[in-house]
Formats: sequence, C-alpha cells, structure tokens
Amino acid sequence: DDMVPQNHMLRLIDKAINWNFIYDLVEEKYCPDNGRPSMDPVMLIKIPFIQYLYGIKSMRQTMKEIEVNVAYRWFLGLDMLDPIPHFSTFGKNYTRRFKDTDLFEQIFSKILEDCMKYNLVNTGQIFVDATHVKACANSKKMRKRVAHEQALWYEEELNKEIEKDRLAHGKKPLKKKDDNQPPASGGNGNNKDSKEEKIPEDVKTQKCSTSDPESGWFRKGEHKHVFAYAVETACDKHGWILGYTVHPGNEHDSRTFKALYDKISKLNPQMVVADAGYKTPAIAHQLLEDGIQPLFPYTRPKTKEDFFGKHEFAYDEYYDCYICPGAHILPYSTTNRSGYKEYKS
Repeated sequence: DDMVPQNHMLRLIDKAINWNFIYDLVEEKYCPDNGRPSMDPVMLIKIPFIQYLYGIKSMRQTMKEIEVNVAYRWFLGLDMLDPIPHFSTFGKNYTRRFKDTDLFEQIFSKILEDCMKYNLVNTGQIFVDATHVKACANSKKMRKRVAHEQALWYEEELNKEIEKDRLAHGKKPLKKKDDNQPPASGGNGNNKDSKEEKIPEDVKTQKCSTSDPESGWFRKGEHKHVFAYAVETACDKHGWILGYTVHPGNEHDSRTFKALYDKISKLNPQMVVADAGYKTPAIAHQLLEDGIQPLFPYTRPKTKEDFFGKHEFAYDEYYDCYICPGAHILPYSTTNRSGYKEYKS
C-alpha cells in the first residue's frame, strides 16, 4: 500500500467505486456449494479495467504487466508474492460465464448512475461521434456476398409524409419497392472448404470477412482498407460517456444513429452536438420533434461549375414554384422516394 502513490489513478478509481455490487450481478453464475474455489469475480472485472485504462493490446500482455507492476497488484488485491492468474483464465471465465450476457452493460450503467448521483454528469448538451476500431480479422481472408440495403429507421414515417404530400399535389401514390432481392451467399464464414456461391453480375456485392463476418469492410483514405467496427459514443461536456453502440464499420453514422439515440433520449438533453456525418433531414427532424436542439457544422453548398447555386433560386410560396436566375419558372414536378420535392423547368 505504501508503494502506491496517493494520487495514482487506480487508487482514485478504487476509492470512488464500491465494487461489491458486482457480487450481486454475478451471483447466479457461480455455484455456492460445489466445485473448486473460483477466481474472485471483482478481480476478473478489474483486469480489463487495467487493460483499457493503460492501452495494453492483449490479455496475455496485461497479465505480464500485472506481474511486475505494484500498483496493478494493489488494485487487484494481490500481495507481492501472490501468483498472477494465467491469461487464459480470464478468457475461459468470460466465455463460460459472461458471454452473451449484458453484465458489462450493467456495470457501465451502475457506475454512470453513481456519477449522476454526485452531479458529476451534465446531460444538457450531449456530444455524439463514432470512431472505427480495427477488427481482429485478416484483410485478405474474405468472400463476396450480396449487399442488402440497410432499412432506414425513419422509412415508415417518411413514406407517410411522401404520400401525404403527393396527394396534396394531385399525384398518384408511389408504387411499392420490389423487395425480392437475391439471397445472400450461403455459409457462415467458418467452413473453409465451402465454395462461394455464384452471384449474378448485375447484383451489388460487398466484402465479408471469413474470420469475423460481423465486421464491415472500412475504407478511410487511399491506404487504410481493413475490416473494422464503428463504436458510436455519446458523452457530456465533461467527457463522461453516457451511451454507446457498436456496428459494422461499413454502416454510415446517420443510419446507425437511432440505436444510440434511443439510449440518450431518456436523459432529456436540451441539445445534441454532432459532426457532418449526422447532418441529415431525418435526424434533424427527429431531434426537433422531441424538443431537442440539433447543432451541426456548417457545410458549404456544393455547386457544379457553370451551374446556378441553389441559393440563387427564389421560391414563390403562393404559386409553389421556383424562379431561376435566368428568368425561367420551375413548377412542382413530383415528390420522389427520398422525400425531396422536385421542381423542373
């Protein structure tokens, strides 16, 4: 204890959190009167804390660091001569006891509730962004599969608005989309001997990892092509994380926003601050409908060379038409599937 400085981060964290609540969460995962003594579940949870707080890449390396670091030993409740658990012990315990459970989500929520209890969190303004994390998957081990278009979370409401607008303009309802897409290529990526099914040439495809099918092919810049995950995070102005979701790396932020928004909307924020990736009419509409002020960055209008800019057209509300800078009238033409009104000369 004397060898760990009073202002050490792990000492401050250990003082702030009462870890005993973990015993209640994992009670049903352990047998009270049978089997050999198990590894302390609190120690089991504290080990990944050390790994992530100090950016250690693997559990094997984490155990090596714990063996020689006095502060790490102190944090785990180990004496100087106590043996360190084998790195596979954590993996086996996690797989047998905690896999496919929401244990870590419960721990996250409990600590966040404690922070709120002591008024450390300010939910008035919430900041949203996503970061990409490389998947543990070989970029060369892949196969092609049929790319099914991701459903829009606001599609039902959008269709109602489109039909309402088209009827108001005397237009017929749009024909329903043909959802009969070709089936995705078979197999779950685990059978190396399985042959890839033939995919028609006119069908859009996407790359799928054979070692981690849940990840997505992510491109950023010219050189960074990897399988990755997108971790979407919401935090307050002090940096406290209020919610998170994880998605394949090839899904756009604006399409995955709803899952995160369902978590943070319960905190009754007054404003949501997000980057240009979230600057869509659907997200702005949803926030304004719920009485939340959206704050997005300004994006300069994109106009092709030798074309009039959108801001140069004047809208005539009475006749529902646009007047071109070249003195031509653009009457209403139609409302398309994306919900945009088209005015054509």
